[in-house]
Amino acid sequence: MDLLDIARWQFGITTVYHFLMVPLTIGLAILVAGMQTAWYRTGKQRYLKMTKFWGKLLLINFAMGVVTGIVQEFQFGMAWSSYSRFVGDVFGAPLAMEGLLAFFVESTFLGLWIFGWDRLSKGVHLACAWAFSLATVLSAYFILAANSWMQHPVGIELVDGRPRLTSIWAVLGNNTVLAAFPHTVFGCFAVAGSFLIGIAAWQIARHHRKSDVDDEDRRAWHGSMRLGAWVAVVAFAGLAISGDVQGKLMFQQQPMKMASAEALCHSEAPASFSIFAVGDVTRPDCENVKSITVPYILSYLAEGDFHSEVKGVQALIPEYQAKYGTHYPDDPRLGAFAGQPIDYVPNLPVTYWGFRFMIGFGGLAALGALAVLWLTRKRKFPPGKWWVPLAVLSIALPFLGNVAGWVFTEMGRQPFVVVPNPDPSGVDGVWMYTASAVSAGVHPGEMLTSVIVLTALYGVLAIVEIFLIIRYVRGGFDGVMPPKPPEGEEKSGEALSFAY
Repeated sequence: MDLLDIARWQFGITTVYHFLMVPLTIGLAILVAGMQTAWYRTGKQRYLKMTKFWGKLLLINFAMGVVTGIVQEFQFGMAWSSYSRFVGDVFGAPLAMEGLLAFFVESTFLGLWIFGWDRLSKGVHLACAWAFSLATVLSAYFILAANSWMQHPVGIELVDGRPRLTSIWAVLGNNTVLAAFPHTVFGCFAVAGSFLIGIAAWQIARHHRKSDVDDEDRRAWHGSMRLGAWVAVVAFAGLAISGDVQGKLMFQQQPMKMASAEALCHSEAPASFSIFAVGDVTRPDCENVKSITVPYILSYLAEGDFHSEVKGVQALIPEYQAKYGTHYPDDPRLGAFAGQPIDYVPNLPVTYWGFRFMIGFGGLAALGALAVLWLTRKRKFPPGKWWVPLAVLSIALPFLGNVAGWVFTEMGRQPFVVVPNPDPSGVDGVWMYTASAVSAGVHPGEMLTSVIVLTALYGVLAIVEIFLIIRYVRGGFDGVMPPKPPEGEEKSGEALSFAY
């Protein structure tokens, strides 16, 4: 592999790993704040137990997310310095706002929440929980604003061959981020909902037949599972609606990505949605590919009506060549790509199957959540234990759906790292090929070494996180609640803060 391939693998591995923590943190933070609100308003012990238990798992995941996220910042300068010089004037603003505003609020109020159980009033302590949880959402918005600018550059002018920021409000109000943000947040809630379902189901099966289990504990586990199921169902509905909006924007802004997502090699009017393809989807001419399709649906997804034409890969290639050229610049910094023909078609198997895995995993998670709501109605529990392994395994479904969606989004814009804005308001010349973005002067061996080291390190961190989560899941509520003092003694501050 050449330097570019290794650098892309490095960023892909570390980013996908980091993003496993992000949606769980965002979704679970809001749910934990909601649990604490229920305790604050009702005073019921089961809501306190839920807050502390799920809050402990949230803290473990948040810590790992911070550790793995730091690497992303360094990679911009080490592996992608040419990219950083090109977009730094624009990209730095939302990233700085995320670090100085959102992450500062997150870390400050999370610290107050951790150590303030017996030191702050219940109302102030609850406010800290909400400040932290809402700051995680704000942090996601700034990150998505930066990413959306790469997908659809706005608010800039071209000066000396580089984009210069002219309006931060245009960047923050980019219609691409306004569509991506709710879709991402709903994905976070889908992850958190399935997380609650799987762990609570295991706990219910574990304690269901024990006579010495506190009834409040049973109610808390049952409530956690029902909450997770409702959240997962609502999240999937939100994903479907926001995904439709985002898809229509993608058809306008990145038509090649969406044509590749459907393996639509030839234009169709009306266009059918491909459910499943059999054959070699790697070829942009789609020879020997047979698809199971639903008529008219792709036209609706693209334009909002059932009869519009959707351009295929073969029709889009000459349009891209006319706008952006047929060959890479003859620049030695491009290495093997210098002067070579540009392939504007992204990896078709990745985009086609990534799009379907995203929808499929999300749909399966929603069906599982609906089944949980039905099976646990009126505090009933399904007979036998056949459903428990399925519930635990379902935790992985929205994680996989999120990963598939991001892989599709990022790899579908190739060969661009900054995609040209096709709108009339777009600035000509503001785009960047991925081949131009990688750092010059770095030896492939050095890059490969960093990939191996980071992958091994992240593997160790994965083992640590799974070990800690399993440990505290096994401990249940007893592992996070303070020990009960002897009768007649007041609870000390030390006992109250025992859980943290």
